[in-house]
Amino acid sequence: MKPGHFGADDAAELPLHGCTVVDLSSGIASAYCSRLLRDGGAHVVKVEAPQGDPLRRWSASGAGIPADRDGALFAYLSGGKHSVVADPARRADLELVGTLLAGADVVVWSPGSPVAELPALAPATIRHAHPHTIVTAVTAFGLDSPWADRPATEFTLQAWSGGIIGLGRGDPDRPPVHVGGRIGEWFAGAHACAATLISRARCAGSDTGELVDLSMLETQILGLTYFPVTFHDALGRPFRTRRGRTVPGVATAADGLVSVGCGTAQQWFDLCAIVGHPEWIDQDTDLTITERALKHAEEIEAWFAAQPVDAIRALATAFRVPHGLVADGANAPLLDHHAERGAFVTDPAGFLRPAAPFRGAPPLLRPPAPAPRLGEHTDHYRHRPPARVATSGRAAPDPLPLRGMRVLDVTTFWAGPSCTHVLAMLGAEVVHVESATRPDGTRLIAGVPAGEDRWWERSPIFAGLNTGKKSITLDWSDERGRALLRRLAATCDVVVENYTPRVMEQIGLDHDVYRALRPDGIMVRMPGFGLTGPWRDNPAFAYVIEDTSGITALTGHSDANPVQPYSIGDPNAGIHALVALLLALEHRRTTGRGVLVEAAMVEAALSVAAEQVVEYSAYGILLRHQGNRGPAAAPQNLYRCAGADEFGGRDRWVAVAVETDAHWQSLRKAIGDPAWAASTDLDTAAGRRAHHDEIDAELAAWCAERTDEEVVETLWPAGVPVAPVRQPHRQGDLPPLIARGFFETVHHPVLPPARYSTLPARFSAGPARWHRAPAPLLGEHTAEILTGLGVSRAELSELEAAGVIGGSPDTTGRN
Repeated sequence: MKPGHFGADDAAELPLHGCTVVDLSSGIASAYCSRLLRDGGAHVVKVEAPQGDPLRRWSASGAGIPADRDGALFAYLSGGKHSVVADPARRADLELVGTLLAGADVVVWSPGSPVAELPALAPATIRHAHPHTIVTAVTAFGLDSPWADRPATEFTLQAWSGGIIGLGRGDPDRPPVHVGGRIGEWFAGAHACAATLISRARCAGSDTGELVDLSMLETQILGLTYFPVTFHDALGRPFRTRRGRTVPGVATAADGLVSVGCGTAQQWFDLCAIVGHPEWIDQDTDLTITERALKHAEEIEAWFAAQPVDAIRALATAFRVPHGLVADGANAPLLDHHAERGAFVTDPAGFLRPAAPFRGAPPLLRPPAPAPRLGEHTDHYRHRPPARVATSGRAAPDPLPLRGMRVLDVTTFWAGPSCTHVLAMLGAEVVHVESATRPDGTRLIAGVPAGEDRWWERSPIFAGLNTGKKSITLDWSDERGRALLRRLAATCDVVVENYTPRVMEQIGLDHDVYRALRPDGIMVRMPGFGLTGPWRDNPAFAYVIEDTSGITALTGHSDANPVQPYSIGDPNAGIHALVALLLALEHRRTTGRGVLVEAAMVEAALSVAAEQVVEYSAYGILLRHQGNRGPAAAPQNLYRCAGADEFGGRDRWVAVAVETDAHWQSLRKAIGDPAWAASTDLDTAAGRRAHHDEIDAELAAWCAERTDEEVVETLWPAGVPVAPVRQPHRQGDLPPLIARGFFETVHHPVLPPARYSTLPARFSAGPARWHRAPAPLLGEHTAEILTGLGVSRAELSELEAAGVIGGSPDTTGRN
């Protein structure tokens, strides 16, 4: 796949050719969903009210947009779509919308548009009137939620999810800090696209659609927290990381910022050698790696401050310590790796934008196209509405459309397993390959003492990511193990791997080998930085991906270095790889041919961090980290409340986000119309932004006298977006998650019964349950799988005696 290659210019070659999508939505999440569908070959018709989608006038920096032009972000999200204007007050326009819906295969819906808010165009009503259609609704809490009518923003959803406080982000002496860049909206959009493609797979072969009800709260739980409910239920304690500096993290070097990670014991040992203190390796072994790094923070930071960035990166590369440059809207397109891979292209509107979140051979995506002018295609569709071809077949969607499919899962940690986990929930037989000497990394990070019985089976994180899979142990450092892996691959419809490229090449299972074994097979490769480029062999953890994509640059308090989110980089890669895989399956369903998917983690991250590059390229304005403020709401911040948290500290906060003038008037009234809020300067968003510091001081004083529950009970019923900053292990208590069955109780052979998260969408055609089996024990299915390949019992015994299969971390040493 050549650098910058997007896909086929002819949509007939693409997976979603012939699929018509009617987009009744507004906002980033649903716009990104329908853009991904368009790029995959769908024909997207965007229906707008006469005043147009608000994104047409949007600039995160407040840059002035000429009246005769649209905003750059709108152009990025809407390129290649068609625009139809419908006035909600005109019968003829509503009849046109009805005609469009009758010809649609998919409808994407979200609240906010005057057209979408019409009762006749509610998702359930559309679904009833057009039973052949897949209707994907994107809302804050879900259509069927007890909080369906409560106001929320991406910022307050981060608070509800526990994602603001759960992973220890930020200085302990300051408020916790949210992940910037409205990342939750982009992540929800990718999930909405995946859910739509899942429904399309479920409905294939029938003339029946379904309602797909996606909750942005649930997507944020999956992207910003790390299975905290499962962890709490299974181990009887919260997965809690206290706020503190990440050392080194984003560090100040002699000539700029550089990021260096230290997440494992080996990385700590290597860091000690890099900074010239090998004696630290054998000291304070009773402390965690984080605690040991913090103890020596001043010396480590002083060493970094004396070194140039290039020297630090050279040493980190030599020691294979995860590292990267801190990308932002100005420098991201200039970084050598992104430039060599063609990770950015020029939009038809003239600004730079990310090329694509993944690549395919044959192509899965088509290149950029101009965004439509408001109403550009209205007359066309009045005379030539879309017509769909009815299909015959079964009467109802198949809740488990991937049953009968075998997937070879050569993944570890979070990004890869999160992709293959969905395949298992959809009915595929997913065979997860591990070895006793190299088990999946999530088995080792739960903090379970090595002296406990079968400690490697007690990780709630591994359990949460791998329900329904099978596990085999196979030592691929041995040629006999590599040969067995190839024999297994020949029986698999799909192979997914997320190691650096050299690993698959060394074990003899790159795409050329797999294609020879299985010409119709799909291989999804998920290296951190792609299969080519200067950084191709660099190890990549979530935080490095966040750094090198620009997500980190928008996170943190404005008077300090940005901080790594330490979360979204992995699951964002996983959901984009899933989108790519579902497109590849669609391609194979219609052509019978296999596909190579290159789903580089960093390019998925560049796509959801796009706004800052788009903004800088289009307007010359660099977006920066602003603490808990944001571009869409003013005031927006966290405010400390009265009382102690459940751990005895003064760490109770509420998130408030005033996005509209109506929100402001509601806030004023709810807090008693104090004199300070009466100024007419505050009646507009611009005025409130200009006086943000003064408003913060007043709201902080008001909240300090009340508990977080009292603040929420006062402001939320009044219509103000507000949320307590939840501890993540309390997610399971939230009424919408209980009502929607987001958590399912799973019984595990070693861990106690616990609640496990599911998919963030409810599908009207079921299934009633997603988790049909617990995560596998290490090597639980080795004999079953290998005997199915023709390996005899005697051969199994020989392989086990040689250590090619079997074993446990207790007998091989803990990594």
